[in-house]
Amino acid sequence: MTLGFAVAAACALAYLTKLAGFTVPQRLLQGPVTTRALALLPVALLAGLVAAQTFGADGGGLVVDARAAGLAAAVVALLLRAPFLIVIVVAALVAAGLRALGWAA
Repeated sequence: MTLGFAVAAACALAYLTKLAGFTVPQRLLQGPVTTRALALLPVALLAGLVAAQTFGADGGGLVVDARAAGLAAAVVALLLRAPFLIVIVVAALVAAGLRALGWAA
């Protein structure tokens, strides 16, 4: 399989997925269970991405390093109701500080 074929296949799949979304009847999307599930889906996807990027490793093992401390600092900032930009800055500063001190690689 060539790279060009793979890119063309990915483009076609993305287009067909979008097209399938337009063909779903509205009555199926307006139920209370569906509405609640669709509202929670982005949160679940984001939480999964954060967990995978924080604790994942190349070999598939569990890694606890400066990223985990940064995530913990972000959680504390969120519990203190800090603005989102401040949460990001706090997490980055904690992770960078630990890496600079050599405590976590």
